Amino acid sequence: MGTYVVTGSASGIGAAGAAVLTAAGHTVIGVDLRDAEVTADLGTAEGRGRAIEEILSIGGGVLDGVAAVAGVGPDTEDAAAVVSIDFFGPVALLEGLRPALERSGAGRAVAIGSNSATTVPLVDEVLVDLALAGEEDRARDQARTAQRAAPPELTAIAPSISAYASAKFALARWVRRTAVTPEWARRGVLLNAIAPGAVLTPLMLGSTGVAPGQSADDFPTPMPLGVFGRPEDIAFWVHQFLRPEARFATGAVLFVDGGTDAAMRPDAQPTAMTL
Repeated sequence: MGTYVVTGSASGIGAAGAAVLTAAGHTVIGVDLRDAEVTADLGTAEGRGRAIEEILSIGGGVLDGVAAVAGVGPDTEDAAAVVSIDFFGPVALLEGLRPALERSGAGRAVAIGSNSATTVPLVDEVLVDLALAGEEDRARDQARTAQRAAPPELTAIAPSISAYASAKFALARWVRRTAVTPEWARRGVLLNAIAPGAVLTPLMLGSTGVAPGQSADDFPTPMPLGVFGRPEDIAFWVHQFLRPEARFATGAVLFVDGGTDAAMRPDAQPTAMTL
């Protein structure tokens, strides 16, 4: 049995992921703002550093897997906080824990993105570039600038929708770029991402206005299966990516969204390489 880290373990997808790993007999180090083995704010550099230090202490410097699930939604009032929590938080944690994953001999890591990265036409490429360059302060400023310039009717519903979609887009791109570097791939540490869609979590309910019992057919984006997802639907794939047997998948972004991305962008993937 192994030792796994799950951020955002107190609720939603994080809680479901922790439950699946615990049921499989593994030791789970939960990280959250409350009700977790490690309590830390991953939206700050200090909180990330403390979380990494405590995780390594509990795990003895060796980890089998990390699921970076913690995040906030587009209903968050401060767009800058979304960038720090949804991009810089998971990136710093995964980078800080990579050596511990390497020591296990079969380290696995998965980050939770969102299909909003590809289905919301509000991705800010300037913000994405700043995030990928590691410029957190400038990325936060850009997020707030874009938020102030957004139409009031949009910010009244989802005040940080552009920052959210942009942070999740940047995270997916970071996973793709990072997973194939020698520091990860050639040292046996596999890194993938999952892009959930409309999953009935506190984050989704708070940011979309969906009411319990509402039909998926009334959702503003296509729901080909006609149902909303459940946290357990994402936790299943988190577990699969973290298994030692998942030894030939890295740099993947898996959409688990009931077919929404495929319905909205049927020809976006695959794309042919051009010379």
